Amino acid sequence: MPTPFIMVAPNGARRGKGDHPLLPISTDEIVATAIACHEAGADALHLHVRDDDGQHSLDAGRYLETLDELCRSVPNMRVQITTESAGIFDVSTQLKCLEHVQPDWASISVREMARDPHLAQRVYATCAEHGIEVQHILYDTKDAALLRQWQSMEIVRAGQDAVLFVLGRYAEGQISTPRDLDPFLSDTSRPRDWMVCAFGPDEHSCLLAAAKSGGAVRVGFENSLMTNDGQVHSDNAASVSALRNLIERSSS
Repeated sequence: MPTPFIMVAPNGARRGKGDHPLLPISTDEIVATAIACHEAGADALHLHVRDDDGQHSLDAGRYLETLDELCRSVPNMRVQITTESAGIFDVSTQLKCLEHVQPDWASISVREMARDPHLAQRVYATCAEHGIEVQHILYDTKDAALLRQWQSMEIVRAGQDAVLFVLGRYAEGQISTPRDLDPFLSDTSRPRDWMVCAFGPDEHSCLLAAAKSGGAVRVGFENSLMTNDGQVHSDNAASVSALRNLIERSSS
């Protein structure tokens, strides 16, 4: 089993210092975390930025500032911005973020875009126009079916095929198991470019299952702070390192 492409999601939209003192909030903290995670084996970073109060933000200026610092400090690490609404932002705000930031790579929830199908078409057109690579966030097979429908209708443009399967997000206690991957993998129309993230203490077990099936993986404090035996990771880099070690042991 080859080592999969590993993305780290170090903070997310909802957690804060009360959840873990080393969860990165500021630009400096995010950059330091990116450096440590890259050294631990992460190939990419899933970027959330926060406002002055530490709350989830889609502010273009904050994104551009943080992207610039990341490019300078970890030039070999790919960076993907999130457009997650987190129950705060509408599709219009998500579109404006993409228009102003014009990142190389962005994650976009099909479920969130469905709140405004007309603007959804503009979102995907904007990404195509500016060469923004899209990763579709899929929480279940209904989301996957909607994505296929939009692809057939050309709302989603050619080449915008990559997906992230999210395990456990809406499960009780937001806890996932490797079995949660089965419905996605049984879909014979799944794209070649697929990645998995998983909520809860079985995060690494779920990601190992994804790696064994040929998928890329996303790990980090956005999804889980803990190991499967209930220990808290010291920081995001420790989680990345533990996952790599698990995969390498399984490959030997």
